[in-house]
Amino acid sequence: MIQFNKHTLANGLRLIHHYNAVTSMVAVNLLYNVGSSDENPNLTGLAHLMEHLMFSRTKHITKFDDVLSRVGGNSNAWTNIDVTDYYEELPASNLETALWLESERLLNLDLTEENIEIQKNVVIEEFKQRYLNQPYGDILHLTHGLAYKKHPYQWPTIGKDIETIKSFTHDDVAEFFHKHYSVDNAVMCISGNVDFDDTVRLVEKWFGDIEPRSRQARCLPQEPEQMEPRFIAHHSDVPNDMIFRTYHMCGRCHQDYQATDLLSDVLGNGTSSRFQKDLILGTDMFSEVSASVLGSRDPGLFYVKASLAPGVDFEKANAAIDKVLISLKNDGVTHNEVDKCVNKYISNRLFESVGYADKASLLSSHELLWGADGINTENDKYREIVPADIHRVASQVLRKENCSTIFYGPHA
Repeated sequence: MIQFNKHTLANGLRLIHHYNAVTSMVAVNLLYNVGSSDENPNLTGLAHLMEHLMFSRTKHITKFDDVLSRVGGNSNAWTNIDVTDYYEELPASNLETALWLESERLLNLDLTEENIEIQKNVVIEEFKQRYLNQPYGDILHLTHGLAYKKHPYQWPTIGKDIETIKSFTHDDVAEFFHKHYSVDNAVMCISGNVDFDDTVRLVEKWFGDIEPRSRQARCLPQEPEQMEPRFIAHHSDVPNDMIFRTYHMCGRCHQDYQATDLLSDVLGNGTSSRFQKDLILGTDMFSEVSASVLGSRDPGLFYVKASLAPGVDFEKANAAIDKVLISLKNDGVTHNEVDKCVNKYISNRLFESVGYADKASLLSSHELLWGADGINTENDKYREIVPADIHRVASQVLRKENCSTIFYGPHA
C-alpha cells in the first residue's frame, strides 16, 4: 500500500504527495495531459518538440539544467502519444529550486525564433538517428499507419516526417504551448523526504497565483472498427526478416485491459509462454517471438512481433503464429498460466515502485487516468482475472479481420 496525500490548488493544479523518510532526496514529477495525439494531423511532432523547448532559455534562466545541477539535482522528460512528463530529483532541502524552475518555464518560456530553430534541428537529428538510420526504426510509422486510419495514434511521437518538423513556425509552437501547458491540465507529484504541509506551502507559493489558460476539452476522432485484415510487405536492408502484427484492443481504463495485458503475457512473456514453447522450442523457424500491449488512454494495439530464422518463408512462419493463436482461442488458458502471469506482473510492479522517484511517476500517471487511489487497487484487478476472462478477450481481439500484418525485411 502506497500512502499519499492530495491537494488541489484553486487554479486546478492537482498535487499528490508521498512521504519517504529513508531518503534525503525528493522527486518532483509534473505530468501534462498532452501528447502527440493532441496534434493537428498536419503539424505532427509538436508535442515532442515542445518537450525539448521546455529546457531552453526563459526570461530569468539561461540554462535550466545548470541551475538544477548547482543544487545537486538532475532532470529529464519524455513524451508519448498521451502525455508529456517532466521530472527532477534533488536534495529535499532544495525542493524550492525545482518548483521555481517548473513555474518559471511555465510562465516565462522564451519561445524565440532562434531557440525554436535550434531545437528543431536537434529533433531532426534524433529523427534521423532513431527512426531513419536504425534497423526497423520506421516500424512505428508503418504499424500505426496501417492499423489506424482516423485516430491520431496513427503517427508516432516523433511525428510523421522531417519536412513537417522543418515547417513549424513560431506561431505553431506558441499556439500549441498556450493551448496545452496550463496548471489545470497537469498533475504534480512530490515524493521524498518532505512533509505534506511544507509541500503544499511551497507549491502554493510558486504555482498558486498562475492563472489557468483557456482550453477546449479534448475531443479526438475515434477509430472505427476494423472490418477486414490489412497487409503490407516492406522491403528493407535489415538483419532479419520479421513479422509485425497489430490487433485493436481496449484502452488503459477499460475493464478488459488487465485480461488483455495478461493475454500478451501468456503468449509471449517468459520461457514457459506459448510462443516460447510452441514456436521457439517447438520449431526451427523463429529466433524471437513476443507479444505486448500499447497501454494507451484510448483504444490501443496488441502487438505480436516475430523474428524469422534465416531462410524461413514468411507465409510458413505466419501460419505457425496463427496455429498458436487458434489453439489458445479454441482451448483457452489454464489456471496455472494465469496465476504465473499475475504473480510475475505483481512482482515486477513491486520492483518498479520501490524508489521515491518511481512512486512520483506512478502516482502522477494514475491520478491522470482514474485517480491516484488506483495505484493501490490495480494489483487486485489482476488477481481477479480468471481463465475465462482471457479466453473471452482472446476471442474478441485475436480475430483475422482485426489484424494488420507487415512482412518486413530483405526478402519481403
